[in-house]
Amino acid sequence: MKKYSIGIDLGGTKILTALVDKQTGEVIHSVKKKTKKDKGPKNIIKKMIDSIDELLNETPIDDISSIGIGAAGQVDRKNGILIAAVNLDCYDLNIREKIKKHYNLPVYLGNDVEIAAMGELKFGAAKGYKDVVCIFVGTGVGSAIIKDGKIIKGATGTAGEIGHIIVDLNGRPCACGAHGCLEAYASRSAIEKRIEGALKKGRSSVIIDYMESGKSITSHMIHDAIEQGDELVTQCVNEAAEYLSGGIASVINLINPELIVLGGGLIEAVDYFYQQVIKKAKAKSLPVPASKIEFKKAGLGDYSGVIGAAFLENE
Repeated sequence: MKKYSIGIDLGGTKILTALVDKQTGEVIHSVKKKTKKDKGPKNIIKKMIDSIDELLNETPIDDISSIGIGAAGQVDRKNGILIAAVNLDCYDLNIREKIKKHYNLPVYLGNDVEIAAMGELKFGAAKGYKDVVCIFVGTGVGSAIIKDGKIIKGATGTAGEIGHIIVDLNGRPCACGAHGCLEAYASRSAIEKRIEGALKKGRSSVIIDYMESGKSITSHMIHDAIEQGDELVTQCVNEAAEYLSGGIASVINLINPELIVLGGGLIEAVDYFYQQVIKKAKAKSLPVPASKIEFKKAGLGDYSGVIGAAFLENE
């Protein structure tokens, strides 16, 4: 059996590509590029190909069995098609076909949170557990459900869309086209919009000192503003924590997992947010499942997705 695979985590903000040792889960080398989704699907494919080429040039290893890709959206795993990815502005994109013609390797496609959950299950925070929900908070809010050690994919292969649980019937518009989705309240993008809206209305905040024209408010900016006791940013983060904890409490009551793994850029960078979400989720859950639930941060950090993607050929 060949020892290595290439794993790609295709997200709304970044594309992370890595060479992974399949025996140990070790990331041998990685390449990170900005997604720049505004330049369209062709550019996203080009970015992935450039990343793979760079990786292969910097790590001249022939013992590679496959390329696995986790994309932020709904996927057709059998045909390798990204059906709908609102945070990438991609629809019906045949990723497998476009990547495979450049390399003499099998190409596999999965959902980005699904592959991150696979990585955590094999080598990270969920190792040794059987009933787990992994929730990743960044540009959007995604999740994957693990039952008896297996990812639950659902009838159409789209199970785990916690970000599109409706939390307000007449609420904020979501990128998916619906209104009131959890993602529109609890993601980094949602916090960014709340902060920017308040700034336009004349609220003051130290985050202005970090902001660059035309660029997003990052999770690290949010962290730094909270560390300085910024009232506006703390208020917006608390609001997001209220909504996310409510969504997680619903998951705890409905699925009754033994563990919830929280990851993604916002969780990694803003520990205050992570702690608030845990405290509030336990308080909002029914007493019996709340008494047994465990919470952990994703143990593989940025590499959860690329490690999981490297094992897609085994699923």
